[in-house]
Amino acid sequence: MCGIYGMVSVSGRPIAHPEHADAMRRSLAHRGPDGHGCMSRPYAIVGVNRLRIMDRRPEADQPLADTGGRVWVAVNGEIYNAPDIRRRFPDYPYRTRGDTEAVLPLYLARGPEALSELEGMFAVAIWDDRTRTLTLARDRAGEKPLFIRELNGETWFASEIQALLNGSRPSLDRAVLADIVRLGYPLEPRTMWEGITRVESGTIVTIGPEGSRAIRYWDPLTEDRARHTAHGARDSATELGALLHRSVRKQLVADVPVGVFTSGGLDSSLIVAMAAKEMDPGQLHTFAVRFPEASYDEGPFARDVATRFGTRHVEAEASPAALCQALDRIRSSVAEPISDPAVLPTLILATAAKSHVCVVLSGEGADELFGGYPTYLGHKLAPWFNRLPAPVRRLVAGAINRLPSSYGKVTPEFLLKRFVASAELPWQERHVEWFGTGLGTEMVAPALADSPGFPPGLVVPDPGRQPGVQASDAMHWDYSSYLRDLMLAKNDRATSLVALEARAPFLDTAVTQFAFGLPDDFKVRGLTTKWLLRRAARAWLPASIVNRRKRGLSVPVAALLNGALSSAVDRVLAPDRLKRQGLLNPGPVSQLVAEHRRGRLTLTRGLWTLFVLGLWMEHWMPEGTG
Repeated sequence: MCGIYGMVSVSGRPIAHPEHADAMRRSLAHRGPDGHGCMSRPYAIVGVNRLRIMDRRPEADQPLADTGGRVWVAVNGEIYNAPDIRRRFPDYPYRTRGDTEAVLPLYLARGPEALSELEGMFAVAIWDDRTRTLTLARDRAGEKPLFIRELNGETWFASEIQALLNGSRPSLDRAVLADIVRLGYPLEPRTMWEGITRVESGTIVTIGPEGSRAIRYWDPLTEDRARHTAHGARDSATELGALLHRSVRKQLVADVPVGVFTSGGLDSSLIVAMAAKEMDPGQLHTFAVRFPEASYDEGPFARDVATRFGTRHVEAEASPAALCQALDRIRSSVAEPISDPAVLPTLILATAAKSHVCVVLSGEGADELFGGYPTYLGHKLAPWFNRLPAPVRRLVAGAINRLPSSYGKVTPEFLLKRFVASAELPWQERHVEWFGTGLGTEMVAPALADSPGFPPGLVVPDPGRQPGVQASDAMHWDYSSYLRDLMLAKNDRATSLVALEARAPFLDTAVTQFAFGLPDDFKVRGLTTKWLLRRAARAWLPASIVNRRKRGLSVPVAALLNGALSSAVDRVLAPDRLKRQGLLNPGPVSQLVAEHRRGRLTLTRGLWTLFVLGLWMEHWMPEGTG
């Protein structure tokens, strides 16, 4: 993992303020504290703060140039098929042993389109001095970030937004408020800042004197969905196990110590088991977070896994004080609101892990690819519920809504209340209600109620599909939005703050393509989620782990909002403040806060999202909305 940045003028005019490049470097120092390199021309600057993972010699620091010094490459992340690329170009005079330099002969041979052959988690920037062309690319799932800003005829790019705020600070993109209020995050390629966008995942962008173009080399919604009907469950489970094991083996390669984030659940335990097969378990670290609240604490499960596989286990305590400290660091260090509260224990866990390793593997992507979320069961049950007579539905919903709320972790009453509130909606709207914040247009200031994009459109993967496969479409939506725009962003920002590289074996290209080709009932069968993944895991894990109910990394947000953070909630969501900002409707927001204080907790996620947005505004836009 590194922090890459640059400023280029494809017209050939000199960069107006080259001194801003040093400010960009400083703002990304946390991503790569081990080394720094910068190559510059009057019209182009490319810099890298490097975290040395492969070939840790200073000679391997980036950016790297071709032998003629005309093409520069900077990479954030890891190229897992770099050894294969090197073998394809044996005559290239390599000077390093790392993965970055393998990009150069590939690009020189085939141009920008060749970046579609890269496999891994990466954000790549290439400046071609021969043609004054900038090429930017991101990995398929969007594990590594890359932001871009056009400013006074120049193109600026960076791994994080704050590096692009030098000079004239942009205004808030008010249209993005729709995404934040409804989903909790902006949809790619937009950001909270007007004029700052994300290079889209699975895309190669070229910017040169002739203009710019984007090449989408990976689109999960148009991938071949050839069903694995020719293979039985046993063969498919065996193939899945082999593919995932191969992915773990590739991602363990590093010149630094490697560990695994684990909760004791299916996904992370499977990674631990496979990693322990490839290396001495006594050298493999596992890391888990502990919560004082019993319903949130998965520490005992993680400890059992560590004991079973003989890893060196480390636990980090997520006390209310520690969570509040993590929140303050995220607020002041990340120039985008991260609404997933799991970013807080992730930062706590990453801080503990950094004392022992430089790379961690984690289970991101398993739920979206193999059907792990309870919402997918909800989509299967909704048609059955909707066939009940209306009086019966009202009776059931009334009984469920009278159940007392609890501060516990994803309690059955919480799931049931969310289910009956949205079960009768069309599946697309239902999914947004279940997976989003639960908030609606009433939270938005009246002047913005008709802003473009509100409510956000839900991309339906394949409108021609037959009814009854909504769960599969919902998984594709989650892969292409929730995972990409929130989960991976959360993981990257939290780990990068402590210069820790996080890798996700489930997002390997071959594993992902395999998952997209599975029939729906290999993912969710009956009331069993991740059905095929559980079958594959039987060869690696005991039944007690394979059959564990999904819990996820959750945070006692409801208690924090009514306790340690209550005064901060009152401050950033005060009616006078909201009225001055002109973004949120003070009346409904105040009502939401009051209801939460009285114990109505079904919209806790929505309140947390508004609170995080308010904290972000307070720090990054203290004078208003721009």
